[in-house]
Amino acid sequence: MADNKSATDEYATDEYAAGEGSVGSVDGQALDEVVRFTSDLIRIDTTNRGGDCQERPAAEYAAALLAEAGLEPTLLERTKGRANVVARLEGTDPSADALLVHGHLDVVPAQAEDWSVHPFSGEVRDGVVWGRGAVDMKNMDAMILAVVRQWARAGVRPRRDLVIAFTADEEASAEDGSGFLADEHPGLFEGCTEGISESGAFTFHDGSGRELYPVAAGERGTGWLKLTARGRAGHGSKVNRENSVTRLAAAIARIGAHEWPVRITPTVRAALTEMAAVYGIAPDFDDVDALLDKLGPAASLVEATVRNSANPTMLNAGYKVNVIPGEAVAYVDGRYLPGTEDEFRATLDHLTGPDVEWEFHHREVALQAPVDSTTYANMRAAVEEFAPEGHVVPYCMSGGTDAKQFSRLGITGYGFAPLKLPPGFDYQALFHGVDERVPVEALHFGVRVLDRFLRTA
Repeated sequence: MADNKSATDEYATDEYAAGEGSVGSVDGQALDEVVRFTSDLIRIDTTNRGGDCQERPAAEYAAALLAEAGLEPTLLERTKGRANVVARLEGTDPSADALLVHGHLDVVPAQAEDWSVHPFSGEVRDGVVWGRGAVDMKNMDAMILAVVRQWARAGVRPRRDLVIAFTADEEASAEDGSGFLADEHPGLFEGCTEGISESGAFTFHDGSGRELYPVAAGERGTGWLKLTARGRAGHGSKVNRENSVTRLAAAIARIGAHEWPVRITPTVRAALTEMAAVYGIAPDFDDVDALLDKLGPAASLVEATVRNSANPTMLNAGYKVNVIPGEAVAYVDGRYLPGTEDEFRATLDHLTGPDVEWEFHHREVALQAPVDSTTYANMRAAVEEFAPEGHVVPYCMSGGTDAKQFSRLGITGYGFAPLKLPPGFDYQALFHGVDERVPVEALHFGVRVLDRFLRTA
């Protein structure tokens, strides 16, 4: 494994990184620590397969680092081993609303034989940190820890209270994580009106030399569906007009082929408007598909969020080839835009038809955050200070985060985990992908931008 400090020093050459003592500067120790913390957290295997995860070792690691910085972290579990960490850093203005800064500790599974390096090695090679969680989202966890510890050394306090939370179970239902915290420990988040977490402020290279930095200001709702078809069980050699498999297959085919209509939410409208301005295009909302075509590769940031969607993902029926089962089951990953849940439900009623029942296997709300807020303006300014060549634009996530659960407490969520990435680095493909990794330089950028934003938030 490469030495973390030597990997870090390669990039700690600018005045900001050197830490001259000026307001807003990040010292070299913070740059070293963000790399080391990312690597260490990756080495703690917190694979979430849907119930058997053990986040506690990672939670204890994060809590110890917060305690060293003078905070008083609390560890909380709904299920043994599924630990969460919450700590509050008091600001200088007690009248200001608090800001929630959160990241999850669990990761999705990884098959070691598919990877170039072991997915839980945390190896630092050629200026890149490798391993599961490098972008989703132990990198951001490490940034938060590095900034808080930098502030402790420098005697810095933010204007508003910061509530720092590292959660369990985000990669499944969040029942042991943010859902548990929001439902059972709301007092820990008293005063929080806004929050930041994953999936925003990363570099998107459009292939023509432009750099976009999308900041998430919305999420589609989660509607994971269970479909059940019932019929008449019988011998596979007999005619059966009430075959449960046939009924289910027909419904699944209709759902898979359905063309969902365009529905433009305020966040997506703002995204398309600002992106069109970058490319000198008049935004035509009467023909959104044509507008997306004109945006070229940049359209991938928004094309999944101009419509609802429902993708069949799992089928389960039968137990013997010559027996027609009395029941067949399927699962569908549904996502719906803010304000469209009623339409989503009605469409599924129509597509499934009279012979198939459906229900929510898991449901979470759609979210929308204002892009004209002071907080969004401060995020934009922080990115632009360190990436003046970039264009900050809002966008809506096609999936979801812990912000859904924290919204139950009235907390408006943004996606802001800043990373400056080189051309050809497909950040979005590495989410849950093979050979997940993050450049050391991207982590350094993230610490600087996060420090700048949290000081001014």
